[in-house]
Amino acid sequence: MGPEALAQVLRPLAGMFQAEDYPDLLVGLGLPDDAAVYRLSPDQGIIETVDFFPPVVDDPYTFGAVAAANALSDIYAMGGRPLFALNLAAFPDDQPVEVLGEILRGGAEKVREAGAVIAGGHTVTDKEPKYGLAVTGLVHPDRILSKGGARAGDRLVLTKPLGTGVLTTAHKQGRLSDLDLTAVVASMVHLNRQASEAAQATAGVHAVTDVTGFGLLGHVHEMAHLAGVSVVLDTSQLAWIGSVRRYAEQWIFPGGSERNEAFYSRWVSVAPERQWADWELRLLHDPQTSGGLLIAVAEEHLPELVERLRTAGEPAYVIGEVRPGAGEIVVR
Repeated sequence: MGPEALAQVLRPLAGMFQAEDYPDLLVGLGLPDDAAVYRLSPDQGIIETVDFFPPVVDDPYTFGAVAAANALSDIYAMGGRPLFALNLAAFPDDQPVEVLGEILRGGAEKVREAGAVIAGGHTVTDKEPKYGLAVTGLVHPDRILSKGGARAGDRLVLTKPLGTGVLTTAHKQGRLSDLDLTAVVASMVHLNRQASEAAQATAGVHAVTDVTGFGLLGHVHEMAHLAGVSVVLDTSQLAWIGSVRRYAEQWIFPGGSERNEAFYSRWVSVAPERQWADWELRLLHDPQTSGGLLIAVAEEHLPELVERLRTAGEPAYVIGEVRPGAGEIVVR
């Protein structure tokens, strides 16, 4: 669902549950973030998230692993540790059940890699396969990495290259090279576990989110809007998976990129130093599957964060600067 339609649907629900009536609900509908957080005790909070979608690749096992990594990412984006997960699966009754078995196996092995466990689940019959997880994790209530804490002067660090939406769309159209398929799968199945641990261990990290369905500019805007700041984005520092720019130039985009651009472009201005092709701007709205973490860190602690990430074998792209404002993004 696009961001504008989703906001319209959720608006009445947020009014039903006033924050003052639920003091232990630290993160919920009233303060949108990557997952909900409920305080169990002064030193323990429970994180809950859910995510599922149709196949983005043909191989059932790989699809299961990608969907699981994507769902687990919200726990990592909140600074938490996943405990257990429940399978959510829809599957056609005219397809071999062995295919579903491979999807679940891919998801289960990714959950095990995260140090968590599959504890059950639910399946329904549907015309198109869908799979994902409801994930439960733990976090200290005072150490939640919310998306709304960025401060003027912070730098923005991204931990994965971009382009999964374009590349998986090219794959569905039979136009993706084997080399690019290997690259995009490797990115999507990679857990954000070590990137999250690096952020948790670094002083001066003020905000974290993961870049997923609303695209880079959508998630940058969310971070800026909730914090009451603006962002200057240095696109020369962005990294792209494989040949994604070549596919984008051929105007191979998922439908979500158009919805994202229609909604978020009102907050985006383009610096006049260069000319932008329409496809280049659309690419910044490309919805990501299992994207990287976007981290706002105080400038004096930027070298520490970058060093921790790279020591852990994680990329660290310094892509922007936080300034005073109200959710605006300047793209350079």
